[in-house]
Amino acid sequence: MGDTESSEASIWRRGLDGDAKAFGEIFDLHKDRVFRHAYRLLLDRHDAEDVTGTAFLELWRKRATVRVVDGSLLPWLLVTAGHAAANTRRATSRYRTLLDRIPRTEHLPAVEEEVLARLAPFGEDLHRLLQQLGSIDRSLATLVIVEGYPIGEAAELLDLTPAAAKTRLSRMKARLRLTIAPALSGQGDIS
Repeated sequence: MGDTESSEASIWRRGLDGDAKAFGEIFDLHKDRVFRHAYRLLLDRHDAEDVTGTAFLELWRKRATVRVVDGSLLPWLLVTAGHAAANTRRATSRYRTLLDRIPRTEHLPAVEEEVLARLAPFGEDLHRLLQQLGSIDRSLATLVIVEGYPIGEAAELLDLTPAAAKTRLSRMKARLRLTIAPALSGQGDIS
């Protein structure tokens, strides 16, 4: 182990002298141990990865004042990872507390789900037709027919020319009329 420690100390000295590869070697040497330590503290893979990255960032940022213990940077990295993990736990706790204070609301369906629900009385054929529309046509129908936005604004939002939006809407309405004509008798029209 003495060779590893002296080897690590010499790698670190090269890093302090500006050798970028040396820092990469230090990272490769200790990343797994730092990650395992962070994971033990947080029990969350993504948070542990963030903490590992933070520990090595701090190693680089504070490189002039880092203490090498028995020829190794690992103790400093583990302590730094411990502090970063504690900060992560506090931030997560504050976030959860904030979320718990927010009043719960009922689940609101997505706009497209609402459109499909409103048109459900017109039959399963209409529902199938709307499901078969591409995402742009479905969004166009939602914005113009259901929400009442002008075609020009909807076209701009969907990166279409107004003429293309009008054409798409016209073709869509024609298909809808053919599909729901029997269901519309006495219930109004989709114009």
